[in-house]
This record gives sequence, structure tokens and C-alpha cells, in this order.
Amino acid sequence: MGQAHCLCMTAAQTLTEAETSAIIEMALSDHVAFAEIEAQFGLSDKQVKVLMRDNLKPSSYRTWRKRVRDFGDRREHYK
Repeated sequence: MGQAHCLCMTAAQTLTEAETSAIIEMALSDHVAFAEIEAQFGLSDKQVKVLMRDNLKPSSYRTWRKRVRDFGDRREHYK
């Protein structure tokens, strides 16, 4: 995780508390794609995951990641 984690945190350190809160809210929504967060805030999906891991309780983060993975798996079947 070393260098990738470092790069992610550099981008996240420039965010205001309001921006961090907005990103978390968007990431928790099932209706917002990582691409939309990247377009608005310039954070990649890996950076969003680091931000979420750093700001959510561990169990909340695991639940969120499972939901994101499950949604991604279901979405492949719709295409």
C-alpha cells in the first residue's frame, strides 16, 4: 500500500472538510459512479477508497465496499 497510499493522501489532504463530506455522501450513494466523483473532485476510485477507509468505521467501510462490489457485479449483467 505504501506509495499508492501516499499519492492518494496527497490529493485528499487538499480537500476541505465540506468537500470530504460531499465525497463521502456521493460515494455512499448507489446512484453516483466513481467517474462522477473523479470529474467533480479529481479523485480516482482508489483515492476515494482510501478517503472512505480513513473516514468510516472499519465495519462501515467493509459494508460499503461489499455493496459497491455487489452492485458492480450486478451491473455487468445488465450491459
